[in-house]
Amino acid sequence: MTTTPASASSLPVAVYGAGGHTGRFIVRELQRRGMPVVAVGRDAAKLPAGVTARVAAIDDAPALARAFAGCGVVINAAGPFLDTAAPVIGAAIEAGASYLDVTAEQASAMESFERFDAAASAARVAVIPAAGFYGGLADLLATALVGDGGEVDTLTVAIALDRWWPTEGTRKTGDRNRVPRLVVDDHRLVPMPLPAATSRWQFGPDHGEQAVVELPFSEIVTISHHLRVRSLRAHLTQASLDDIRDAATPPPSAQDDDGRSAQRFEMVVQASDRGTLRTAVARGQDIYAVSAPLVVEAAARLLQPGFDRFGARSLAQAFDAHDFLAALAPAHLTVTMA
Repeated sequence: MTTTPASASSLPVAVYGAGGHTGRFIVRELQRRGMPVVAVGRDAAKLPAGVTARVAAIDDAPALARAFAGCGVVINAAGPFLDTAAPVIGAAIEAGASYLDVTAEQASAMESFERFDAAASAARVAVIPAAGFYGGLADLLATALVGDGGEVDTLTVAIALDRWWPTEGTRKTGDRNRVPRLVVDDHRLVPMPLPAATSRWQFGPDHGEQAVVELPFSEIVTISHHLRVRSLRAHLTQASLDDIRDAATPPPSAQDDDGRSAQRFEMVVQASDRGTLRTAVARGQDIYAVSAPLVVEAAARLLQPGFDRFGARSLAQAFDAHDFLAALAPAHLTVTMA
């Protein structure tokens, strides 16, 4: 179905859910980098102006394939991904395009890895779920510490958000996603023990010491997909969890020229092995906005001639973690390792 032009890098990137909050950040980042964009969504009136727009409903496979025709990469920004990932991946593969999404949903990421690896490999495309803030960033930090395919005794992820102003999509996903959360114990994915464990974590000066609650997202799936870890757990600041659980918490509002909210985040990944503790930290602004440079950098690399890591892969399994993080700093992230 796909016709390869003289330069693969000139292929457009389709953004499904381009009219949503994160989708608009992704479209703007693609435009900033001079990459051709096709905005795809279920409602033409909600798609951003100034780019090629195509309409396709999530339950219309032929329309999705037509919308992605001629594109080199499809970025899915439309949650809940438990409902959208499979049909968008199927249509992307049918169109001969690689696939990225920004899911925080563990079950969606697991299904993408398990269900589409063979088809993506056969089509010589990549399927990379959970390539945004949740899933992708922690995977990059962990892999930078351990090495792709490496082995480590314990990995711990801790995330501090000074506020969490949830989007409408985040709230819909929370209502839809009732799947038990998973952690890694004894090298196996297992249900997280309940009630969720609470503790305290010393973050950097912007956040300080915080109460945290065990709350794993898609990073458990992306990291364990290619790193051998005996124990993998993740924690979120209790205050930000309280924000998202409060129905009165407003959605994010733009506070700068890039449309970002004032939210500040810190993500810490600690690797403990044989008495040695190594730490990687990423800091930045707005977890929704920062997903855009993550997936757009991935899209640009997927479109480079010679890319050959086909199949279903995590972000850090598809690309060199150190090099990828360096490409995002300091414009989008501040990254330190010790």
